[in-house]
Amino acid sequence: MNKISESVKSKPWLGWLIYLITIIIVFLIGLLASSIVERKAESVLLQTVKPIAEWEPRNEVWGENYPREYQSYLKTADTTFASKHGGSVTIDMLEKNPDLVIMWAGYAFSREYNQSRGHYYALKDVRMTLRTAVPQPSTCWTCKSTDVPRLMNQMGFSEFYKTPWGELGSEISNSIGCQDCHDPKTMNLRITRPALVEAFQRKGIDINKSTHQELRSLVCAQCHVEYYFKGEDKYLTLPWDKGFSVEDMEAYYDSINHTDWVHQLSKAPMLKSQHPDFEIFKFGIHSERGISCAECHMPYKTEGGVKFTDHHVQSPLNNINNSCAVCHREDEKSLMNDVYKRQDKILELSKRATTLIVKAHLEAKVAWDNGAKEEDMKPILKLIRQAQWRWDYVMSSNGGSFHAPLESARILGASIEKALEARLLLSELLQKLNVKLPVPIPDLSTKIKAQEFIGLNMKNLWEQKMEFINNTISKWKSPPNY
Repeated sequence: MNKISESVKSKPWLGWLIYLITIIIVFLIGLLASSIVERKAESVLLQTVKPIAEWEPRNEVWGENYPREYQSYLKTADTTFASKHGGSVTIDMLEKNPDLVIMWAGYAFSREYNQSRGHYYALKDVRMTLRTAVPQPSTCWTCKSTDVPRLMNQMGFSEFYKTPWGELGSEISNSIGCQDCHDPKTMNLRITRPALVEAFQRKGIDINKSTHQELRSLVCAQCHVEYYFKGEDKYLTLPWDKGFSVEDMEAYYDSINHTDWVHQLSKAPMLKSQHPDFEIFKFGIHSERGISCAECHMPYKTEGGVKFTDHHVQSPLNNINNSCAVCHREDEKSLMNDVYKRQDKILELSKRATTLIVKAHLEAKVAWDNGAKEEDMKPILKLIRQAQWRWDYVMSSNGGSFHAPLESARILGASIEKALEARLLLSELLQKLNVKLPVPIPDLSTKIKAQEFIGLNMKNLWEQKMEFINNTISKWKSPPNY
């Protein structure tokens, strides 16, 4: 001790050093103690949470135990964010691109097609759209409500699917939320929709053995996938038996002679893509690097020293610092511009494909009107089906132009090629039928003009829908703020 005292006297700076080291040690011990107390408090909280029923559909009940996650989920009600090409705002896609009315002539999408606003409004939007004014099975409820797992387990999958859509409306009143992805006892991620499990089973894969990181994408893949309604029971099925590419799924549909509808103008047996987000994502660089959907669309955040997953599911462009910037060191403006560059180029290709496919449908109608024979039209209609399927596959995906821009461009390039081949054959056939070329293209510059051209009486359709709302939907249970 005397030696230390003598050293301090001879070297005053040493005393200050010992003093500072002591302060740092005390500070670190204090932080450790505070962390221990906080973790113990959290442990006590977790042990005293209220039990949640197995198929509890009400998000607010889950929110009593997990207020941070629930409060962030409620932010999905905000529909003010608009990026260059999307966001959460409501966009009338038929008004934005009237050619779509012609592409889907004879199908319910030609009546109404709006950009999805987000999970909070999923139930309201499926109730109110004109597309559900057409008789639909309850399969259409599958991805819209936390009430669905409860009903599926009560009724059985097949019985649920084949029940008419309107008959279960009074049982479905809670929008997408906690029950869809979490086990109420452990809060572990789990799959609640059978179609995904069944699709992997047919490929010899047990997704119940998936890692937590894999599940952070698979819970999204329960709904954000391509699918169709199989057989008279309208059983929800994912067409992955032959593979995940657009060609693989087309081969699957061709092998079972599946057609979603016959086009009103061209009479082509058409396929309607849904939203193959997971499939296209698998062909992108982020998937190759092991990134999950949740890391970008539901990044972690910290609040009051607690780290949790942000359940404000949204476009990463509205949360770049917490999503993209976690891995990428460029500034926010540069990152956003990188996304827009890819989207712009894919949309440019899409516009070229759309223009060609619309002309092919119109020219095919003229060929039929002038006496074309079925054997002459068959190869043409197959090419139209292939061209539109490829275009629709890319454009119906949410974010496919960014998730996998190279794959999206490849598919659209093939769509353009197929459409050009169809029009070349049509040109030769129309000349044989003594039809003067080029075929006149009607004024389709607005949604109204395009809908009138294919014979849709929108006033009557809306009156019928409002009658259905007043007589049926208004009597169903409604979620909060509905």
